[in-house]
Amino acid sequence: MEWFSAEGYEFGRQVLQRGIAAVYLLAFISAANQFPALLGENGLLPAPRFLARIRGRGIPTLFRWHYSDRFLLAVAWTGAAVAALLVACVPQSGPPWLPMAAFLLIWFLYLSIVNIGQTFYGFGWESLLLEAGFLAAFLGSNDVAPPITVLFLFRWLVFRLEFGAGLIKMRGDPVWRDLTALYYHHETQPMPNPASWYFHHLPKPLHKAEVLGNHVAQLVVPFFLFFPQPVAGIAAAVVIITQGWLVLSGNFAWLNVLTILIAFSAVPDSLVQALLPGAAFASPEPPATPLWFAVVVLAVTALMLYWAWAPLRNLFSRNQLMNASFNRWHLSNAYGAFGSITRSRNEVVIEGTLDDPGPDAQWLEYGFRGKPGDPARMPRQFAPYHLRLDWMMWFLALGAGGSTWFEVLLQKLLTGDRRTLALLRDDPFKGTPPRWVRARVYRYRFSTPAERRADGVWWIREPAGFLTHPVRLIGS
Repeated sequence: MEWFSAEGYEFGRQVLQRGIAAVYLLAFISAANQFPALLGENGLLPAPRFLARIRGRGIPTLFRWHYSDRFLLAVAWTGAAVAALLVACVPQSGPPWLPMAAFLLIWFLYLSIVNIGQTFYGFGWESLLLEAGFLAAFLGSNDVAPPITVLFLFRWLVFRLEFGAGLIKMRGDPVWRDLTALYYHHETQPMPNPASWYFHHLPKPLHKAEVLGNHVAQLVVPFFLFFPQPVAGIAAAVVIITQGWLVLSGNFAWLNVLTILIAFSAVPDSLVQALLPGAAFASPEPPATPLWFAVVVLAVTALMLYWAWAPLRNLFSRNQLMNASFNRWHLSNAYGAFGSITRSRNEVVIEGTLDDPGPDAQWLEYGFRGKPGDPARMPRQFAPYHLRLDWMMWFLALGAGGSTWFEVLLQKLLTGDRRTLALLRDDPFKGTPPRWVRARVYRYRFSTPAERRADGVWWIREPAGFLTHPVRLIGS
């Protein structure tokens, strides 16, 4: 079975296993920090109510039989501990079944969280992390060479991610076809980072060149991932570089970082050694692959190929779905992002007051960690950490609904709920509940260089109405 073992990909395997495990570690920490406030027993969208509604639907989750915030934290911290061991390469130092068991465990633990996460976990990179973690389970340990079929399944994952994103853009907004998308994107993206202001003010001809380069990277380059080396490695390098550019220009949770990691499935040791002379890798003649391991990997490969039909058909459908999962295990997925670009930016700003509403009332603004608020505050870098409430506030400003959780959010602020306030950057009332809260809508744009020099502001904002007029607790 010499064809089964992909010798010369040890560096790629290490990046895949340890990198994907690092993202899982971050995802579990994020769940421990945010899930109880967002989806816990007393959260904005309580998971127990959701579980009561889906009873009998066969959705895989550990919480089907029991949910409590304490149990959720136990699951999250157990997953974080196992992921940390994988980052440290501890299970990989044993027989192949050990990292397989470790990755399957964190995959199922995180699947259990995602499947009850509702809208707060409805992002494409959740499915991407689940699919990547499942595949990583079958890369073997340091005792065996990486299986070639698993490396090609990773490349198929990169292909769907990149090519699907390219197609959804070309089929969607005309600004992608006339190359003007970046006239708007850096300013209107969900959560700009410290460099976004500078990217936005690059010359427009360069913006057009960036979009053209993106089309090449997403619509042409992915096909070369399946070519012999060194072509596949060069294609992977293009993906890595273009995704790195996105990391520099915005906060997209772990989407770009995980794509970079997965692209290393096509990077051979020889290419790494050419770029980093003296780099040392494992012995070129690892022990023979155990028959049981080969049988398991080939069975999983066959299953993944069977599940590949739905996302493949979706790629060439006129009604292409973006960020959709075709099975309940999140192992057959369609990806894509920003099929349409908003031309202007609205932000929902929540304010509270200790006074009665009126012309003399003093309204104070709640500060969020990542989303724009104070015009003088520089956008921060949070990715690959995922600020779920901030992202949902962006969708809310687009008119995407969410009134149920948002109404509960306002009620939590009126009661001074500590878990909810911990999700925010600034509570202007320092834990004292306000008497009234309201939600205003502002139109935001990046300041010009001249405005930045004169006033020190990153944003210029203008009032655009109210999402919610002043409300208070009933009976207060």
